[in-house]
Amino acid sequence: MASQVLAAKALRGICVAAHKPSLQAEIYAEKNQLYFYLCRYLIERISWLCRDLRRIVPEGDGRVKIIFSRRGGLSYEAFRAYLLKLKNFDDPAVQINWAVVDINGIEAQDHSKRAGLQIADIVASSITSGIEPDFYGNCELKYAEALRPRMYSRKGNYLSYGVKLYPWADRLALTPEQRKFVALFEVRD
Repeated sequence: MASQVLAAKALRGICVAAHKPSLQAEIYAEKNQLYFYLCRYLIERISWLCRDLRRIVPEGDGRVKIIFSRRGGLSYEAFRAYLLKLKNFDDPAVQINWAVVDINGIEAQDHSKRAGLQIADIVASSITSGIEPDFYGNCELKYAEALRPRMYSRKGNYLSYGVKLYPWADRLALTPEQRKFVALFEVRD
């Protein structure tokens, strides 16, 4: 029901999902390294969405307010330092639109205190249920189907914008149900 309610709202969702078993553990050996890397992809897409919508949403100053759901063992100061490193490193692979990201304004709050954090969880759970098998090995695509119109797309492209899979789906051994999920977001509007 939650995904159906969100599907009727004027919002855009972005989800970054990683297939951890296919990643080389030694590459992401440091604490929170994979989490930071995936957050980079998320912030990249959020910055693109802000860029794309700025013309039609004139409220505010055009910058995004990034609020994480507080989780133990994560240093948000270390994450801010990671973003500053990316910003100053001048790597063309990092495509964050820095003009809309307020690195110093990044904060963490308790999940129960912010409705936006709960909405983000609904989006993430809806997308995840379509690609991650449950206890019985089944994927449930209905929630992702409901939210598809609300996921960020650019020129009809969902998989590079609203749904980022890492690694790319073509590098994974997907089940037929998981292929249906990918096909749902591969179809361009």
